[in-house]
Amino acid sequence: MKAFIALVHREYIEHKGAFLLGPLILLTLLFGIIILAFTVGRVDMRMSGAVLTVVPLIVYEIGFLGLGFAWSLYLTATLFFYCADGFAADRRNNAMLFWKSMPVSDFTVLLSKLTAAITILPAIVLAIAMLSGVLLFGVAFATMLVNGTATMAALGAIVGIYGQVALALTVALVASLLWYLPFMAIVGAMATAVGRWAIPIALLLPVLVATLEWVTLGGLHPFVTHTWRFLEYRAAPPASNYADQWFAGFEDQVAPNLSTPRFDGLGFAGDLLGHYDWTQMGLGIIFALGVLYLASEYRRRSNDN
Repeated sequence: MKAFIALVHREYIEHKGAFLLGPLILLTLLFGIIILAFTVGRVDMRMSGAVLTVVPLIVYEIGFLGLGFAWSLYLTATLFFYCADGFAADRRNNAMLFWKSMPVSDFTVLLSKLTAAITILPAIVLAIAMLSGVLLFGVAFATMLVNGTATMAALGAIVGIYGQVALALTVALVASLLWYLPFMAIVGAMATAVGRWAIPIALLLPVLVATLEWVTLGGLHPFVTHTWRFLEYRAAPPASNYADQWFAGFEDQVAPNLSTPRFDGLGFAGDLLGHYDWTQMGLGIIFALGVLYLASEYRRRSNDN
């Protein structure tokens, strides 16, 4: 277990630039832009009546959700590039013999890389997203201080919004990581053979499989086959009816009154998990482990030769 933890820690050390330093730099720039927008008068804080109390809360809620979505896009791109790079790093930097000298199997080494991709590395980006919410929290409360509406009730409302959005982001992240685990495993497995070219090859592979079905079984074209429809289903992120309805009714929600409904993180999480395809998730985990085992066998045999 100590060796496995050391391998996961190695992945963090080798890729902390993309998952820690880079996001921190982006967060610093973003916060600087927000502060600059307020100091140079780009944001008009002159409000009155109920708008004075409600609008900062709405802006904070939408802003935190938007930042969370932006960080999820960053994480998605970074994770797939990590799989293409991390699974081929040993061969590229001539460290293969060193890592093969450790008392762990090739499967354990590859499993540590995939484990890092769904645990410590996304957890760092999630922590940065939470820090984004804290900084936005400060901006929202500072706006209320300027407007003279910074009461304990307003502070409690902001804290409540932060907790609800943070819960939703955490649940969505875990659900998405498990859902996309087979795709990350495929990219990583291919990277053991072709290195960083794994991403374009992984994107081309579904087209080839769909084309093979079209050629052998017939159909209008490769993109109306059973293979392609299944891939479209598996490529779509886990959906929540609550989120769709909340965004669809947003125009009614932003009416400036104190009874404006807030985003319900518990409602979102319950709806997302209720519509989650657990069978496909389980099959995806089994598929990912199988692909990883085949890649480890290729890695072991290719290096032995």
